Amino acid sequence: MTHLVVQAPELADAALGHLVQLADARRDVEVAPHAYRLTEVKDDPDTRAAVQAYCEENGIDWAFVPPGMRLADWKVLAMDMDSTLINIECIDEIAAFAGLRLQVSAITEAAMRGEIKDFAESLRRRVALLKGVPQEALQQVYIERLRLNPGAERLILTAHRFGLKTLLVSGGFTWFTRRILQRLQLNEAHANELAIEDGRLTGEVLGPIVDADGKAMHLAQFARRHGVPASRAIAIGDGANDLKMLGLAGIGVAYRAKPIVRQQTTYALNVCGLDGILNWFEDTAG
Repeated sequence: MTHLVVQAPELADAALGHLVQLADARRDVEVAPHAYRLTEVKDDPDTRAAVQAYCEENGIDWAFVPPGMRLADWKVLAMDMDSTLINIECIDEIAAFAGLRLQVSAITEAAMRGEIKDFAESLRRRVALLKGVPQEALQQVYIERLRLNPGAERLILTAHRFGLKTLLVSGGFTWFTRRILQRLQLNEAHANELAIEDGRLTGEVLGPIVDADGKAMHLAQFARRHGVPASRAIAIGDGANDLKMLGLAGIGVAYRAKPIVRQQTTYALNVCGLDGILNWFEDTAG
């Protein structure tokens, strides 16, 4: 027996009715505005493919979930930062202040799509382009351009209320993760340290780079410190360097992600905010 959760910023009655028929659902239950749980649906490859095609065409998020899934049964919430928890790629915005956005963002996009396999090398190449950028650019990015993605605060507040420990693990920079950690009262954060001398970026990164292996390692270690396996974690990301972390977690969520990530994760949010994750669980309704 499987349930199907469907949700969208606006979910028309006609679309809901079509999905009920498509999945041969026993009934539909509203769990939040424009979010419904379809119970006892057919769960076979043809049904899943038909639901996916219809939802992608009509701007609807969907998730086949086991009945009785409760957020309280999970112990860790791990999140990527750039373009997942927040709305920007910080390195691209720093580059914009130096007139280098096109050069840097082209490397960022290629790395996120998985076209550049060595994330550490891609990061070093991008950071090298930022040599001489004043430290004040970081503060400007944080104040003027960085915003939390929709639903982020509600997701984290609810996770804390249900006892989950929260981890921010980023291929971005500690200058930003430290501030996000304090702002959202997260339990722990890991990222890359930009070298700064005389108030300017040196174009170098200090210490080991947090790449795909680093993200998975930090999740495994964080979970172990809290006495649980990584399989009791929910992890969220959007780029190729998140895939190992997402694969290690019990629930891996592709959030408005690159195609390579959506193809390799069971769960995805393409149109709803991060708090759409809460609608998959039966103890967070309303």
